[in-house]
Amino acid sequence: MDRARDPPQPRGGFAFDNCLRNAALGKAGGPQGFLPPKARKTGTTIAGLIYKEGVILGADTRATDDMVVADKNCEKIHYVAPNIYCCGAGVAADAEMTTQLLSSNMELHSLSTGRLPRVATACRFLKQMLFRYQGHIGASLILGGVDPTGPHLYCVHPHGSTSKLPFTSMGSGAHAAIAVLEDRFKPNMELVQAQELLADAITAGILSDLGSGSNVDLCVLTRAGAEILRPFRAAPAPGKQQGRYRYPTGTTAVLSEAITPLRLELLDEVVTCMELD
Repeated sequence: MDRARDPPQPRGGFAFDNCLRNAALGKAGGPQGFLPPKARKTGTTIAGLIYKEGVILGADTRATDDMVVADKNCEKIHYVAPNIYCCGAGVAADAEMTTQLLSSNMELHSLSTGRLPRVATACRFLKQMLFRYQGHIGASLILGGVDPTGPHLYCVHPHGSTSKLPFTSMGSGAHAAIAVLEDRFKPNMELVQAQELLADAITAGILSDLGSGSNVDLCVLTRAGAEILRPFRAAPAPGKQQGRYRYPTGTTAVLSEAITPLRLELLDEVVTCMELD
């Protein structure tokens, strides 16, 4: 068997060959180097809270690629186990693959133990995996579920750090969402009240952040199981212009005026026709 001619075998897991490539390009370009590709801006609003009977997770449905809306109705609440779900923010592909890998491992764990996995077990797997990749996996996650020890809600950052909280929010619209949660959250809230609060928090992120938008999805987790409410609330109606803002010429005085000529160099241009066969 000629190993030199055999095609490369696919590798499992995440690969970061481009990171090594960018570092090599930066060193090979001399003092100034080559500029590596910049990370694209992502946008999402996800949140979660613990109420009287379980956990509620919520997310918007807009997927963005820098300043372009790639999908208006994407699904950001991912299945992990019958009693555990996860919201993903950041790079959509990283969040999708990370939650799928987590779900696969939790299924294997459930088959080997003969019981549903604990939420703390899923959180430990996530934090160890993300820390191993040192933040190269751009997935910010909110993990929630109900197990025999009660309801649990975890906030998992891309570098592997975690926090266990009664309510939390992540994503580019997290500041607006967490402001609503901090103002109105109460322990042992009823289901309807908790749903409206979380939907209002996601809506605040949608209205305050260009990267978040469209509908509000919710996932209610109790001891009886999970219920996906998609959509729980339709997209907020855009605001209407209240008046016409037209100002006549001369409203703002011109204090000074200066004209600077541009120094241009005229170059000869030659157009050559390409011969086609």
